[in-house]
Amino acid sequence: MIFVSSITNPKLSHSTTNYLILITVIVVAGISQGLLLPVLSIFLEQKGVSPGLNGLNAAALYVGSFAMTLVAERLLGAIGFKKLIIGGLLFVMIPLILFPYVPDIKIWFILRLVVGIGDSALHYSAQLWVLLVTAPEKRGRYISLYGMSYGLGFSIGPLGIKLLGFGDAVPFWVLFVCMAAVLILVLMKLPDTKPEKAEHGQLPERRFRRSLAWAWYALLPALLYGYMEAGMNSNFPVYGLRIGLDANLISSLLPFVGIGGLFLQLPLGMLSDRYGRKQTLMFAGITGGIIFMLVPVAGTHFWWTLVLLTIAGGLVGSFFSLGLAYAADILPKTLLPAANVVASFHFTIGSIIGPNLGGQVINWISPGSMFILLGFMYLLFGAAGVLFRRKPMLESVVK
Repeated sequence: MIFVSSITNPKLSHSTTNYLILITVIVVAGISQGLLLPVLSIFLEQKGVSPGLNGLNAAALYVGSFAMTLVAERLLGAIGFKKLIIGGLLFVMIPLILFPYVPDIKIWFILRLVVGIGDSALHYSAQLWVLLVTAPEKRGRYISLYGMSYGLGFSIGPLGIKLLGFGDAVPFWVLFVCMAAVLILVLMKLPDTKPEKAEHGQLPERRFRRSLAWAWYALLPALLYGYMEAGMNSNFPVYGLRIGLDANLISSLLPFVGIGGLFLQLPLGMLSDRYGRKQTLMFAGITGGIIFMLVPVAGTHFWWTLVLLTIAGGLVGSFFSLGLAYAADILPKTLLPAANVVASFHFTIGSIIGPNLGGQVINWISPGSMFILLGFMYLLFGAAGVLFRRKPMLESVVK
């Protein structure tokens, strides 16, 4: 059984108020990820923890996210959108106030697992709600705005490093208060809705395999985006400290990866409408990959590094939303929920690999090697676009 919602469902109809609440939820979810990864990485680096172990600890967040993805669809059908969002917020908020007071790396691993579960619940429920209630002709626009909202939060998050000067616990309490305000808003204003149940002859596993077989190139960007996002926020602070940048400069540079995505999200979406999603993804991947490889050349030069991170982040910052839009172009509507789950899997897998692989290459090769590897992955993706061919199909094939 798979749960599918219809935009004709009056309880799940499009509402500007509901959409704005969902966007607010995604902004604070982005802030939580954008803040926790670099702040905790700096704490562990200052404690003398190796980059490899630092990255492994950071990956716990995405292990929790992966675990949540396994049950998200059934859980959503059982309790509905509102309760899943409330649960997600609580699962992020409670660990926040424990991190600064329980500075044990083993406990942090567990707390990050819990945060990952909460973040995954927030993303899955909010993203699916937006996809299901938005008319097809407006879906690209709303997905872009969704991605921009997350990018905004993710860009704001690292600025919390500056609050460490007031005390190690201050960034966590500021974020806790913000999320508490959002929780109150959800409790008071968001309707309690559940997706409609629809029986289909195919098993969900077969739907996942078919969506991946038909749209593998459109679903790969989620993996690359997860790798880049988690790797940059966990490994860039270590990279910066290793080459001689101080924490303030690192906190000033890191948001520009997300800021670039904010500037280029809509322009790239418009280019994809005009010239095609695959062509846009290939161009962004190849160009972004080359620019990432140039970051080590900038060394400790602040402005060159800022420009390179902004452009590279802008080009690949829309990968998740562009990939979903491309999947929506390729797949029958009945496979879109399954494709959404597959994209979430890919994002989580990339997020787990990113901090670990990046930390290992920093430790065993050189700090700049994290950018060489990252850039090579995007170049490889761009080249792989030549091999992908869209398969003609009828929507009725999965009925």
